[in-house]
Amino acid sequence: MHRCFPAQVCALIAALAAAPVLAQAAPAGFPTKPIRILVAFPPGASTDIIARLIAVKLTEAWGQNVIIENRGGAGGNVGAQVAARANNDGYTLLGTSVAFAVNVSLYANPGYAIKDFTPVIQAASTPNIFFVHPSVPANTLAELIALAKTKPMSYASSGTGTTTHLAMELLKTLAKIDIQHVPYSPATAVTAVVGGQVPIGSTSMPPAVPLIKANRIRGLAVTSAKRSPALPEVPTVAEQGFPGFADYTWFAFFAPAGTPMPIVNKLNAEIQRALQAPDVKERLAGLSFDVLPNTAAEFAKTLNAEVVKYAQVVKVSGAKAD
Repeated sequence: MHRCFPAQVCALIAALAAAPVLAQAAPAGFPTKPIRILVAFPPGASTDIIARLIAVKLTEAWGQNVIIENRGGAGGNVGAQVAARANNDGYTLLGTSVAFAVNVSLYANPGYAIKDFTPVIQAASTPNIFFVHPSVPANTLAELIALAKTKPMSYASSGTGTTTHLAMELLKTLAKIDIQHVPYSPATAVTAVVGGQVPIGSTSMPPAVPLIKANRIRGLAVTSAKRSPALPEVPTVAEQGFPGFADYTWFAFFAPAGTPMPIVNKLNAEIQRALQAPDVKERLAGLSFDVLPNTAAEFAKTLNAEVVKYAQVVKVSGAKAD
């Protein structure tokens, strides 16, 4: 009996030690079927652009279709809610923006929690940009602020809870002006200003850059610390009387919580390879995206910091989910 007991204990310890490894093991040959990316914004949004570029490369690399499914609504909340309920087997991903980190503070109940997901990769970031319809008599941020103090005005953002919403709300607080927020989707916010439905726009740069270059809207200020190479003639907010003002929109991919880390790490590595492909890099650079190499673990740390940061921005700006 005494001679058997240590052997039994050893066997039990060995089994317990092996269990986590077995639970975390990636299925052989992953992926063996199509992967679905739930994009939390409509077609044409920056998140959608990045997801579609990556989907093509993943399909080529793995020989399995990577399907984009747009689930826009509620500033990215709808897509997150659907993805949170998906199987945690690596075959469903959420493609979303920094709104994912903002909405848990901005909304009383966004319908998901940070803990419902495993971060996969922060794919790219871009500054935001303030712009106006050509008919607006303002060529600088100072002129726009002066104009806003004399008449009621409104601005279109990429949606409630996006950094494009919060950036303008913060500027309003600093400049002591009142401009009515009109939330749109990312792509339609730009077209609303082009069409004259709203005089001012605040979006990430990608949907705005081509229209600024075509003189269909006028860029007034970028929210980055330095001017963007995509629009070097457009000054920063900081240059125009608001030192230290810097804000970005980032785009990322998540898996449902509990997705095995070997699968998460494989997704991270392949998405990084896709982002480094020459044609993808050229396309993203032309739209003012900066690619951000990072591991899943590094992104998890970044995400936690962003959640804390934007909780403070929401508090200071007084922004609310309209």
